[in-house]
Amino acid sequence: MRTRWRFILPVLALVAFAAVSCASVSTNRSLGTTPRRYYWWSSIRLDSDPLNKNPRVPPACKFGQEDCGWDPQFIWVEPGYLTKSLIALALPAFALGAICVSGLGHLGVSEVRSFMLLMPIFMFAWFYFIGWVVDRWMRKRCERTA
Repeated sequence: MRTRWRFILPVLALVAFAAVSCASVSTNRSLGTTPRRYYWWSSIRLDSDPLNKNPRVPPACKFGQEDCGWDPQFIWVEPGYLTKSLIALALPAFALGAICVSGLGHLGVSEVRSFMLLMPIFMFAWFYFIGWVVDRWMRKRCERTA
């Protein structure tokens, strides 16, 4: 029985992407319950309104109020081992994704939506290609030994 790496690797990559995305949702929720302009996928900042068409004006602070609804542009997020490994293994997919998400952002498309739509597709294609290369290498290796 031969292992089909071209099918296994993309599925594992998509599961890892989903796990990091779920962890990112909890990180973004810990920033507060008000709608935010920026969404952090691990340590990658995504802008939901790149052309600032709908600027959110924070409410005026009352005396002694701690949280006035401010929206930080930068936060420090330490990516975990899963995220670092995923980005390192899928670097070409993330590079292509960064170009596409940035380009669509200049057209006014939400970076959050385009990232969540395009990255699984790019990662699937990249890991399918890697699995195909591994399958081909293993098949040739088995043919030489037979």
